[in-house]
Order: sequence, then structure tokens, then C-alpha cells
Amino acid sequence: MTAPSRLPGIAALIFATGSWGLMFVVGKEVLQHVDAFWLTLLRYGVAALLFAALLLPRGRGPWRRLRRHAAPLAGLGFMGFGVFGVLLLAGLAMSVPSHGAVIVATVPITAQLVRWALDGVRPGRVTAGTAVLALAGVAIVSGVVFPHAAAPPGSRVALGDGLALLGTLGWVVYSRGPARFPELDVLEYSALTVLAAWPLLAVLTLVATAAGLSSVPDPATLPRHAPALAYIGVVCSGVAILAFNYGVRRLGAVTGTAFMNVVPVSALLGGMATGKTPTAQESTGMAMVIAALLIHTASQRIAPRRPDPLTFGAPP
Repeated sequence: MTAPSRLPGIAALIFATGSWGLMFVVGKEVLQHVDAFWLTLLRYGVAALLFAALLLPRGRGPWRRLRRHAAPLAGLGFMGFGVFGVLLLAGLAMSVPSHGAVIVATVPITAQLVRWALDGVRPGRVTAGTAVLALAGVAIVSGVVFPHAAAPPGSRVALGDGLALLGTLGWVVYSRGPARFPELDVLEYSALTVLAAWPLLAVLTLVATAAGLSSVPDPATLPRHAPALAYIGVVCSGVAILAFNYGVRRLGAVTGTAFMNVVPVSALLGGMATGKTPTAQESTGMAMVIAALLIHTASQRIAPRRPDPLTFGAPP
């Protein structure tokens, strides 16, 4: 592929990963008024409307496939948007945007470990080493290894980062889904999993609210956050997913993985724009995660090709 022909894919990947990084900065403020359950329901409600509109020109075909595969698509969507979305946002509410972005950047490495556990595809020494380096970086960023000196008493930063890290497993499960539905292209898999899972997200949110784990947001506060909700729902949960998958289709999954480095950088720059300067400890941990991802990506480029069920591999 010539350099000019690569530019659209590169631009799409930068747009997608940059958008996801800024989502952590934008979402942090919204979470002060809308909790993780309701924000997840709202963001994917907006995304569902967008995807439904994009499917309309395709006629009845996608809707027939949705009816045929409703249960597995709903289950995969629930893992990717419910488990991942709720735990990530719940963690963000306790932590800071740059931490969540760093944790999300570890997803490609975590996916290789899940392949080992579920498929018996043992990672090489480089992958195992980068996984250890990335997890050590996350531990340093979150303060598990060296508690943050500036953290207030009773701070729940480490707990929040732990929830976000646990939530990434939900996205890894979702990323394995395309191999089960080879007849679905990028748009259909993205759209149908959102549409099938949204009723489950609604049930989850209502149950959590009834159990006292969540609270209904004040309708009067929603118009104030309309631009942020539109950005999170339309851009991050819709357009950015399609842009990332377009870039992966043009340039390959390994190249797409490399662009995950943009997520923490984008969150860092967004945080600095709002007056949040990272500490030396946070910068060190972030550098460890980015280095691990770069080494992992480089090793994947030179390693022998093996079938990989992970088609999308990056979170919204």
C-alpha cells in the first residue's frame, strides 16, 4: 500500500483513538451528575439511534440477521457495552481520566492473555514480558505500588483503577465476537450488538436503581450536559468505533493496535488543558504502559502469522 493510500486509514485511527482519550476528560465531569449505569444507558441509546439510521439504506437484511442471532449478539454487546462500560465509568468516577486511558491502552496485551486461557494459544516471551511491564505501569499509575502522596485520605483511586482494569475483560470478550459472525461486516457487527444489547442495559440500569446501586439523574441537569452526552454517544460510541474499524481494515490489526498509544496521550493533553498536570509517578507508569504496547506491537509485526479471533481489539 502506497503512502497516500494509507493516509485515510491513519487519519481514521488518530481520530478514533484521540476521541476515546478525550472521552475520559469529558466523561469525568458528566459523572458528577449522571452515574455509570445511567451514563452507559444514555450513551448507547444515542449510539443505537445513530446505528439504526446507518442501517436503514441496507434494507431488511440486517434486521433479519438481528432476529436470527439476537441472543448471542445481545450477550456480546452486554459484555462490551454493559460490563466494560459500567465498570470503566464507575472506575473513572473514583479515579482520574489519565488513569482510565492508560488502563484501556492495555487491552491488546490483555487480549493475548485471554487467548492463552481460552484458546490455548500461548503468548511468546515478548508478549508475556510486555504484559508484566504494562501491569506494573498500571500499578504505579494507580498508586498500588507507591501510594500517591497527594491523594486525600480515604481516596478510592486504586479501587477505581481496579474496576476499570476488570472491565476491560468485558471488551476482550466482545472483541472475540466477529469470528462467530463472519457474515457481518464492521458496521453490522457494531450496530447489531448495540441494538441487541440496549434492552439488557436498560434492565441492568433499572435493577441497579431499584437496588440502590444507582440513582436516576435529575432531568434538569441533562440539558446542561447535552453537548458532552452527544460527544460521548455520537462520536465516541458510534463514529469513532467505525473509524477505528475502518483503519484496521485498511492498515491491519497490528497497526491499529499501535495507535492505542494515542488514547492516554490524548487524555493527558486534555487533562492538561483543564489544569490537571500529571505527577512524575503517573508519567512514569504511563511511559511503561506505552513502551509495553510499542514493544508488543513490534513483536507482532515480525512474528509468524497465526489465525486471530480478535477482529476489532479496541474499545469505544
